[in-house]
Amino acid sequence: MANYLDRAEELTEKITAIRRDLHMHPETSFQEVRTAKKVTETLDLIGIKYKTGVAKTGVVAELGSGKPVIALRADMDALPIEEINDVPYKSVVKGKMHACGHDAHTACLLGAAIMLKDDFTKGKLKGTVRFIFQPSEENWDSEGKSGGRRMVEEGALDGVDAVVGQHVISSYASNEVFLREGPVMAAVDTFEGSVVGRGGHGAYPHQALDPIWLSAQVVNAIHGIVSRRVSPVESGVITVTQIHAGTADNIIPAEVILRGTIRSFKPEVRKILHENLERAFSIARSMGGDYKFKIETGYPATVNNPEMTRFVREMATGLLGKDRVHETNQHMGAEDFSFMAQAKPGVFFYLGAKKDDVDRQHHASDFDIDEKVLPTGAALMAEAARKFLTEGVKG
Repeated sequence: MANYLDRAEELTEKITAIRRDLHMHPETSFQEVRTAKKVTETLDLIGIKYKTGVAKTGVVAELGSGKPVIALRADMDALPIEEINDVPYKSVVKGKMHACGHDAHTACLLGAAIMLKDDFTKGKLKGTVRFIFQPSEENWDSEGKSGGRRMVEEGALDGVDAVVGQHVISSYASNEVFLREGPVMAAVDTFEGSVVGRGGHGAYPHQALDPIWLSAQVVNAIHGIVSRRVSPVESGVITVTQIHAGTADNIIPAEVILRGTIRSFKPEVRKILHENLERAFSIARSMGGDYKFKIETGYPATVNNPEMTRFVREMATGLLGKDRVHETNQHMGAEDFSFMAQAKPGVFFYLGAKKDDVDRQHHASDFDIDEKVLPTGAALMAEAARKFLTEGVKG
């Protein structure tokens, strides 16, 4: 069969059109109704059966039958950000844009589906490929469940032998692959705490108990947790991202609200961060005030299975060449692919997509990618499926 990279290049116009359509019509977490419809319309044209409404707005499609079974995953949701790019495919939805590349992931997976369908039809492949179009990677619902977690709970990976996910990275060299064994992305949790004092007049602070002063001690203690409570050879982050208090310049408020994010790679470090974060808030009580505190547990760390990582490294090297496949560093960003990688042997890799040598950050209003990576992304996913079905995974 022809090289998937060559075949994907022939699909460039189609894959790019899908990505641009999705980019222009972004939908945020668990709202991906139009996006799912675009996916199913394409699957109908290809002739691949699917199930809708998985994890609320997700789509799960399947090609072939029997063992082995490999799952390929793409996320579909956008972010609540106003796009500032002056491009023909700029978002037409006010306050929403694809600022993380999920439109590209979906387009690439549909491109892979087109090529794999052709090979199954011609009898060149046996086994099963499951295509997972997942909603809500960026957020979770009122039950604290993201799209990836719901996909696992609703059986999207039942019977699967392995799962593969990819993510475009706007700061990495275009059309090059980056991956590593073991923990690759961090666990994420969020916290909210309030420091409670006693309100009063700004001119008479001695008659009040200033919660802003108390909060300063709390924040200082928070910033010392990682450096003084976690082993220097381990990794962790606690960042205070919001502080809310006060209504006027001459009023001492009664309460200060603090919110932020917690990142870690190991469960034992995660536990240390949680415990010491509450201790930091308790400083307010030792100084005569009080506090309230809660942690919302998010995604676990994304941990790449060693055998699957080596498998994808070999696959990408064979497709692109050794000089375009690299070892990546660990990232403090989080991914709910982690739930899938916990459920089945999985690997999550990055596809560099830097555009015009401009530094565009993910989750920023000027985010964009080099669209030349789209055929590469489709070819990588298709080749991962082909190689898995025909050669299996060593080890």
